[in-house]
Amino acid sequence: MPEPVKVAVLPKTTEPLTAVIKDAGAVITDLSKAQALIWTESSPAGFPSSLPEGIRWVQLKSAGVQQWITAGTVDERRQWTSAVGAYSLDVAEHAVGQLIACLRQFPLFARQTTWTKQENWKRVASLRGRRIAIVGAGSIGRACIPLLTAFGAEVVAVNRSGRDVEGAIRTLTSENLDEALGLADDAIIAGASTEQTRHLIGAGQLAQLGPDGFLVNIARGDLVDTDALVAALQSGGLGGAALDVTEPEPLPDNHPLWVLPNVLITPHVANPLRNMEPHFAAHAGENLRRFAAGEPLEAQIDLKRKY
Repeated sequence: MPEPVKVAVLPKTTEPLTAVIKDAGAVITDLSKAQALIWTESSPAGFPSSLPEGIRWVQLKSAGVQQWITAGTVDERRQWTSAVGAYSLDVAEHAVGQLIACLRQFPLFARQTTWTKQENWKRVASLRGRRIAIVGAGSIGRACIPLLTAFGAEVVAVNRSGRDVEGAIRTLTSENLDEALGLADDAIIAGASTEQTRHLIGAGQLAQLGPDGFLVNIARGDLVDTDALVAALQSGGLGGAALDVTEPEPLPDNHPLWVLPNVLITPHVANPLRNMEPHFAAHAGENLRRFAAGEPLEAQIDLKRKY
């Protein structure tokens, strides 16, 4: 019978995580004796400055790993996995909810203090029949597609490879981003934050959506040029925006995005706190099972692609 995998869990474990480790037949041990490390905070703060040679795999809690790569934490001496895929359904639900809220003019109506039906009713739109560009058709972007199509929308997917994405009427590469946005009514930004994707959405891309289009960002704030976004929203060049992430983040109290009537802001809460621990535990547990069986791990971090 093979020896159980020895796992260090830092800074501390949770009940769901302890349970899946036990179910996988592994044991929790000190870092110095471990073969694997599961890190249970979302940032590199407090992460060990060096890891024992025996650590062959590190599981991170965060889906976005740009800060980990920038900090030089991720190395090539062992396998590193992110939480990509663990939170996809919850975040996709939030993104589609935000888009519906924009189309139905919830941000505008929520700010009213008097009955404004006649002058604002004409702005209300339906998701049915619209075409949505999913910019970054990874796990979250793909999870958005069945939710959107269930409401009668069509999807144009954008990814690095251009390989067809299930459920999309068309898939384009990121090099053809402007074309994809030109084909769409609205866009959901769901891509990874890298040096190459910084300000991927600028004035030109927002202009492709136009005055009747809406932008939803549930990825990372730096994918969107905030100054260009504010200008488009103020001028009427873009119909509206829903942002769960911003640049800068947290968004300063006096920032113009707070007071624009066509903007909906949620403070980076697309992943419900009550679901985070069990979903991360399930993801880590599946990777632990794969690690023990010598199978490829899910959500492996690629240092060359930087995600």
